[in-house]
Amino acid sequence: MVKILRYHSSAAFAGLVIATLLMAFPGPGSAQPQSPAAAPEDEVRALWVVRNTLTSPEKIHRMVESAATAGFNTLIVQVRGRGDAYYRSRWEPRAIELKDQPRDFDPLALTIAEAHRRGLKVHAWLNTSLLANLDALPNDSKHVYNLHPEWLAVPRAVATELYSVSPREALYRQRIVEWSRANRGELEGVYTGPANPKVRGHIYRIWMDIIRKYPIDGMHFDYVRFASPDFDYSRTSLKTFRKWLEPQLTASERDALKKTLKVNPLAATDKYQEKFGDFQREQVTTLVERIYHAVKKRRPDVIVSAAVFANDENAFTRRFQDWRRWLRMGIVDVACPMAYTPDTVIFRKQIEVATSTAHAAGRRVWAGIGAYRIPAESTVEKINTARTIGADGIILFSYDFTTTPSTLNPQGDYLERVRHAAFTSPPVPK
Repeated sequence: MVKILRYHSSAAFAGLVIATLLMAFPGPGSAQPQSPAAAPEDEVRALWVVRNTLTSPEKIHRMVESAATAGFNTLIVQVRGRGDAYYRSRWEPRAIELKDQPRDFDPLALTIAEAHRRGLKVHAWLNTSLLANLDALPNDSKHVYNLHPEWLAVPRAVATELYSVSPREALYRQRIVEWSRANRGELEGVYTGPANPKVRGHIYRIWMDIIRKYPIDGMHFDYVRFASPDFDYSRTSLKTFRKWLEPQLTASERDALKKTLKVNPLAATDKYQEKFGDFQREQVTTLVERIYHAVKKRRPDVIVSAAVFANDENAFTRRFQDWRRWLRMGIVDVACPMAYTPDTVIFRKQIEVATSTAHAAGRRVWAGIGAYRIPAESTVEKINTARTIGADGIILFSYDFTTTPSTLNPQGDYLERVRHAAFTSPPVPK
């Protein structure tokens, strides 16, 4: 899965030549210095920064300094990870990981201050539908998981059983969690369902809360999608779908469906599967559209971006994430395809699709690179590939991996190796 590091060797040369080669090629484990492809003048060089790095002032300071020194100019920092807050939130509880910090410690405010002092942009990264980890369910009574169990997305397999169960009963959440734990392949945790207007309203309020309080440069959607095709079959989603569907049916079709629904609450989704997919995509798009226009009304300068599945077909059919449409509609400024494949050929194809769609609509693409899966030289190769395609920037996932020693990053100097091989000048994004 991981490409083997390439080593440079040479036959016997004169001492001076050998010395020169050693200076030019630092040796095993280092990113090989190669001529970078031409970078856009305002190229975005970004890092996704996972919330674990926002848990102390010392970590934040070290992160900003590392990013600036390595030639990056944009930080996308995770301030809503699992229905919690790494900032001063009006709507959600403070992250439990901040329990040992004083109450006046505000990770987002400190990150913005430190980054702006060094000339870096800061984007607030918010996980949208992902609400809780399966093995660390929230205890806080004010957490959405506990406060609004009726907002949870329900998998199809338990939907009939839960249709007549009150979400306030312990069984309701228990069955959702049990099924999800048994089907971890596509699931990162427990999700909310975007077909519920109250869920969309809650996410909207969170975005508006941040944009009013912080001098943020951008805001970033993540998990703005459904978990998998198994969701959402909650009572609210099923009823909302039927209301959405009925005007599209003939009178006889409506009568037939009404009769079937008396014995099978999933009858509409079973019979009209393709339309249900359209409905699901529409719920996500409606959320993105409302938030985008609200952000631009309040702060036209703030960039709205979204981390999206790089395989656009998978995004469309299995996640109900129609990001190509979002670009055409102009309801995101930047698409950030998570092209985490180690294979640069596949990476190229995915970024080409995104870039052609975005540029045709006057929008931008920042190519997401799965640095955690590949050695530094493969990341450099993908940076150069993104540039040749015409992408407007790159994002590495993640800062946290690049500073942690591992098999792919033995010295923990990943960022410096990328800087040495890929960055020759420090462009500042507009």
